[in-house]
Amino acid sequence: MTTTAAPAIDIDSEYKLTPAQIARFQKEGYIKLKDVLSAEALDYYGKEITRLVLEQSKDATPLEKRTTYGKAFLQIMNIWTKSDVVKEFVFGKRLAKIASDLLQTEGVRMYHDQALYKEAGGGYTPWHVDQFYWPLATEKTVTAWIPLHPVPLEHGPLMFSVGSQQIKVGRDLEISDDSEKKIDEQLKLSNLPVDETPFDLGEVSFHLGYTFHRAGPNTLPYAREVMTIIYMDRDMKLAEPKNQNQKNDWEGWCPGAKIGEIINSPLNPVLYSRD
Repeated sequence: MTTTAAPAIDIDSEYKLTPAQIARFQKEGYIKLKDVLSAEALDYYGKEITRLVLEQSKDATPLEKRTTYGKAFLQIMNIWTKSDVVKEFVFGKRLAKIASDLLQTEGVRMYHDQALYKEAGGGYTPWHVDQFYWPLATEKTVTAWIPLHPVPLEHGPLMFSVGSQQIKVGRDLEISDDSEKKIDEQLKLSNLPVDETPFDLGEVSFHLGYTFHRAGPNTLPYAREVMTIIYMDRDMKLAEPKNQNQKNDWEGWCPGAKIGEIINSPLNPVLYSRD
């Protein structure tokens, strides 16, 4: 893909992972990586992402009238379809290869992207797993959580239950106050450590679809601006939906895909392949 950004803004070069980092990700279900993206790249692409988030959310319900889920963040999906600049970012090989290396696959394709902007005064994000919402046949999925600026604790950085991708209890709960209570109880019984640390500029986290995670509220007077890209195995097949959310995702993010076949719709392009 031809890059229209300034040459100094690099989103395609290789970020080399060590075997130890890959092993840690496989064991703990997530990893945070320093210096994945430059300040210049985040500024260049972040301005366009923010413009679209503000444009797409201008009619959003006032914060005080939303559910717990609604108070957690403004959520704008598949921004890459609305802007060539964002498409360029989402199609970047650097992040996609990291995802493939961590998953140990021959390549990855897009499930969808989404911006998650936690507004000033925005509430907490309850404990949950992402793959509850996805009609996917295997666990070979990973989300890149990409802050567009440093995220201190007061801003509500993503926090992870370390190694929780092995826990089955709570996987069937959608994001809510109920999921927060029940999953928190289960994780405490499991005695797993929790990683709640700030994100530096350029730091990006990657977590598996079944890794339990949450985020605190935003107590700062400006929004927490985060872009995410959800990657799946290049050869991922569509599974029979287990709930209404998965049916909705099939229609919205995998249009035309057939159960038992590789998800190869126009909205699910291959973003990195080893061959």
